[in-house]
Parts: sequence; C-alpha cells; structure tokens
Amino acid sequence: MNGILLRLAAPLMSFGEHAAFHYRDTLPFPSRSALIGMFAAAEGCAREEALAPDPATGKVPYTELEFTVRVDRPGTRHTDFHTVGGGRGHQKGLHTSSGEYRPAEKSTLVSERVYLADAVFTLAVQGPDRLLEHLVHRLEQPAFAPYLGRRACVPHEPLVLRGPHPDPVSELLHHVPLTLSAPPRPGHSTVPVTFIWENPPTHVPATRSEREVADVPTDFTPTRRSHRTRRICYSTEPLPATLYAPPPALTELTAYIHQETPPCDQPSCRHPRCHGDADPDPSQPPQPRCAP
Repeated sequence: MNGILLRLAAPLMSFGEHAAFHYRDTLPFPSRSALIGMFAAAEGCAREEALAPDPATGKVPYTELEFTVRVDRPGTRHTDFHTVGGGRGHQKGLHTSSGEYRPAEKSTLVSERVYLADAVFTLAVQGPDRLLEHLVHRLEQPAFAPYLGRRACVPHEPLVLRGPHPDPVSELLHHVPLTLSAPPRPGHSTVPVTFIWENPPTHVPATRSEREVADVPTDFTPTRRSHRTRRICYSTEPLPATLYAPPPALTELTAYIHQETPPCDQPSCRHPRCHGDADPDPSQPPQPRCAP
C-alpha cells in the first residue's frame, strides 16, 4: 500500500489517552486521535465535522489510514503545573459544572499536564492514493496550523518528508535519516530502534509485544468527545548505523527530501552515499557516515 512519510518533532508534544479534568496525561507516541485531528484541522474542518462521512463513498476517509511509527527519539516526560482562576474574587472566577461560581476558597483550579520533551517520531501513513495526495497538499498549505497534541506544540520543519511512495515502511527501515539522541557506538553497524505497528509485522514474531490503547476517535465534538480502543504492536528493529543524521539533522533531511548527496569534507572517505550511490553494497558492512 502506498504511503506518505511525516516527521513529528518539537520542543514539546502531548498525546492524551485518558486526559481529563485536573490531570492530562500523554502516550509515549503519537496517538491516532492526534494525527487524524491534525489532518482534519489542516483541511479546515470544524470539530463537529472532522469525522463526517465522505458524501461520495459514505465512509470516513481517515478510517482507511494505517500508521507505522518509528521512534527516533522517545523524549523525556515533563509535567507542567497549571493554575487557573487564582487571585480573583468571588463571582469573578471559574464556574462549576452546574453554572454556579466556585467558592472563594476553591477559586484556583490546579491541574497537571504531561508532555514529551525533545521527542522525534517518523511516520509512514498508508492509505488510498487520492487521499494521500490530498493530505500532502493540505499539510503543506494548511487551513489551520498543525500542532502536536496541544496548540502550543508547533512542529519543526520539515513535517512532510515525502509524498506517496510505493513502500513507505521500507523507507523507514532502510533510507529515512535517523535523528537519534546520541551517535551510534563506534564499531556497531546497526542501532536498535523501536517501531509501533497497527498490524503486527511478520518478520519479527518473536520480539514483539502488544498493547491496547483508547485513541481511535469516534466523535471530536467537544461535548460528545469519544474514542474506542485498538491494539498496537511494538518491535525493536536493527537499523543501519549509516542512517544516523548528525546535528544539524536538517542537512540530512533536506538531502533525503531532494535526493541529494550531502557534502563530504573527508578526502579519505569512500562511503557510497558520499559519492552519489543511493544504496551501499549489501555485501559489505555499513561504514560510518561522514559529518557534512
């Protein structure tokens, strides 16, 4: 199935699963709800209309999308302490659910909101070609600015790495640059990277684990917001160490988007990607990538 490649990176992001009232949690990876919400916002859809069926087919287009997540950098959990309504007198502060004002001694509402700090995820989004082409266009020219879970979490560029591709999962495994927290260890030809699959991969039946998450949106209407569950699968994949993109990662990402070869200032370098070859010789061990 064809797919597009997205990169989600930001100083802060948050993907709530059971977030409500005074404690707003986050999943350790992009939720299906957050991704679909971002797509609908890019199209300019109101919350009440975000999951409306397509008049031509009678289906909700987003239900046909399949997500594969590569965890380049899991980030660090950060809890933000919030207060709302503090310092205001009675009948000037917050309301209760019944419409009355909160008592003066309870006028300050305290909440905790959890974020992922400095995380990076690369995604393969698979689905019908027409929908994918439409999503790429809208993400590059969005009606409402995209954000990663909360409005303050604006993504870094580039958001879209590649338009419809015949094998986006293979791209994640073999070609898309890796934005790791630290360089691969010397002498190691591969690095272990976590993948999250909606359909269990057949190539790693012994090393996968599963989890159920409640992040499939059925209604985005604020007063009727609801989700159902899905099962996801984790696996650890040994990716080529040559995919590592040294800081600034934008250099390697730009080269990948435009299929260019980054400049190399090492006279003795014989790395294939530094000399115009798209694919290294599979019979030879991967060589360390040269810093541009």
